[in-house]
Amino acid sequence: MIEEAIVDAYGDSEQTAGFYTMLEDNLVVPFETEILGIGVTVDRIDMTDDEQIVAVCARGKSRQRVPILELPLPDPPPKGVEWIAAYRRWARGR
Repeated sequence: MIEEAIVDAYGDSEQTAGFYTMLEDNLVVPFETEILGIGVTVDRIDMTDDEQIVAVCARGKSRQRVPILELPLPDPPPKGVEWIAAYRRWARGR
């Protein structure tokens, strides 16, 4: 999966963008999870200006971006969660 995400990508910036594309295409959102014991809805995945992949979480009218590397995953996980796992493996190894 890692190779699929970073094929033809040079450097961390392009490789991160490759993972972002795979997450956007394969991770089924919205899904529910808990952050600090509070239930939130992950509405979408986004990339920040500093090239960090984040989950856009909502509770009521409040929104917060949480780095996908730190996002607690629900049980059962949403479809496409294997792309989060692949991104986490890649990020630890760079």
